[in-house]
Amino acid sequence: MPECWLLLERWVGIESFTQDHAGCNRMADALVEGFALPGLTARRIPGDGAGDHVVFTTPAWRPGGTILVGHHDTVFPAGTFVGFRRDESKCYGPGVLDMKGGLAVIRTALAALADTGQLAALPLAVVSVSDEEIGSVDGKRVLEELGRGAGSALVFEAGRTTDAIVTRRKGTGKLVVTAKGKAAHAGNDLSAGINAIWALARFIDGVQSLRDVGDGTTVNVGLVKGGTSANTVPAEATCEIDVRIVRGADGEKLLAAVDRLAREVASASGATFSISGGIRRQPLEQLPGTADLLARYAACAKAQGLGGDEAPLMGGGSDANTLSAIGVPAIDGLGPRGRFFHTHEEYAEIATFEPRVNALASFLVGRDHRA
Repeated sequence: MPECWLLLERWVGIESFTQDHAGCNRMADALVEGFALPGLTARRIPGDGAGDHVVFTTPAWRPGGTILVGHHDTVFPAGTFVGFRRDESKCYGPGVLDMKGGLAVIRTALAALADTGQLAALPLAVVSVSDEEIGSVDGKRVLEELGRGAGSALVFEAGRTTDAIVTRRKGTGKLVVTAKGKAAHAGNDLSAGINAIWALARFIDGVQSLRDVGDGTTVNVGLVKGGTSANTVPAEATCEIDVRIVRGADGEKLLAAVDRLAREVASASGATFSISGGIRRQPLEQLPGTADLLARYAACAKAQGLGGDEAPLMGGGSDANTLSAIGVPAIDGLGPRGRFFHTHEEYAEIATFEPRVNALASFLVGRDHRA
């Protein structure tokens, strides 16, 4: 697959940190060029507070078709992790696994189908968003527009160690909670103040207890700041909270509990509370069509010597979550196998690219393909 490696090396060489919109747009340019295949039409969608997103469709694309999903942003600011290299068994570089390697798998499979004249007849769309690493804040609209009415979605995030296929991911959210009290001199007028840090501390103690290990909901207060000096009663304090949920209904339940807790602490302390944020990604849940989609793709993967078992529940979200939330059965983790994504040791296993390409191609044209 010489062309696959040439494209991957070029794509990894384009720095495309999510907040670097110019870099993401250069990567969008490269994708439009790289996916210029007979039977695919490109559409470039300007980002709103993000780099451009790209969509490719076949002439046969219609409701009930299959969406192949990727993203072309990375987590690495410009100049912090640069370049592509490979040895006998691995290739290394920013995004080689997460997830320019997945995009290379998609493109190579579709190129093979175009060469045999089969691509144009498939009801197929490909989407790559430019802001997945921050939750597809803008890319979500592109995914939802394309996904409404789709029959299935295959997402090419990093492959797991045993090639296990992801069918469930937690939903993710972020809350910013601010307590406002009243400043006063800590020595001369302590009783006149309302200590916002103390009020927030009571809130934090309560919100951490909302974690329910049994149903998979997690709450983590990861950042706290407030006050101006040790001898001043602090007038304001803020915390940021990461939340994870297994089912969509869990999010509503959790947010209601957070609001109720803030009201209780406000009443007891005299401080006022404001809460912003919420659930950014709904969970990837198993839908009525998920088991069939998993079985069909797993059979193709196993025929190529890959694993095909179902992965356990994943704690992190992806664009599969967004599509599942609008009713599209989705499976994930279909990119090349590797490790250490989001670090400078990120690598993908060379030997897994060709089996992944062949598994996708056979899934799309095989007798089990139902669009």
